[in-house]
Amino acid sequence: MIQDSGMARHVMWRVLGLIPTLLMLITVAFFLMRVAPGGPFDSEMLLPVEIKANLAAKYHLDESLLQQYFRYLSQIAVLDFGPSVQYKDWTVNELIGQGMPVSLTIGLAAIVLAFLVGTTLGIIAALRQNTRADYSLMGVAMLGLSIPNFVIAPILILVLAVYAGWLPAGGWDWSIASMVLPVVTLALPVTAYIARLTRGSTPVIEVMHSNFIRSARAKGLPESLVIRRHALRPALLPVISFLGPAAAGMISGSVIIERVFSIPGLGSYFVQGALNRDYTLVMGVVIFYGVLIILLNFLVDLVYAWLNPKVRYDNRS
Repeated sequence: MIQDSGMARHVMWRVLGLIPTLLMLITVAFFLMRVAPGGPFDSEMLLPVEIKANLAAKYHLDESLLQQYFRYLSQIAVLDFGPSVQYKDWTVNELIGQGMPVSLTIGLAAIVLAFLVGTTLGIIAALRQNTRADYSLMGVAMLGLSIPNFVIAPILILVLAVYAGWLPAGGWDWSIASMVLPVVTLALPVTAYIARLTRGSTPVIEVMHSNFIRSARAKGLPESLVIRRHALRPALLPVISFLGPAAAGMISGSVIIERVFSIPGLGSYFVQGALNRDYTLVMGVVIFYGVLIILLNFLVDLVYAWLNPKVRYDNRS
């Protein structure tokens, strides 16, 4: 009961801590967008001054920054991100609702792929420490860390789409074939890092030489059972800690991947909104990604507590 109440208090304080974090995110993003040079109607050179003034009044751009800021906060409080300036007859909520499923599908699929493949390769390398397999896997992992996504993507397109013709070079139709290249491109660097993290220093190698592992082997348990039941959970703790920010980075970092593969996700809307000074669209996407990042880190914190019984949540935390 004490542990349950401590956990509940911890969750409550973490949830309350989201409010100032989100407020700071909204404030910084709002004023950065407003102080940037240019405006949403600067490209409309042929419009008369009167029409530009009417457009500014329609979107409340003729008000002072503080008036615009507090007006925007009141809209955010009811989950209204306002109309898009550049996408006529579209609200930001509708654009986010249209692009969010695509971006989340790519990001979550890449996270799952990176976690499964990375931990598997890391465990194999750790169990064959200082062998040819270990050196080969870690060498490939280092290579994967060294090459950025925007270099990997054209190479995969050239090899698998142009030369081999196995996969489409771009586009999105919710088929497995259209998902493979963007998901693999997004997952490769994180897969390499998870493999090195699982194999290296603290995780698997140290756990496999622990006293409780020796005791399990002395009882005659099969090696596969020893790894799965006794070694895997403590070995995954550093990976779980890394997975929160990594998952957030992969979902928000899909902006580049979506542009390269011509995928209609949130990244495409964000880039177009930034180029066209679509204030409401950029703010809506930034807030959405910010909330997503905070929630992912919060969930990872809870999973870490479940994996590690030594973590205690009480009034002193």
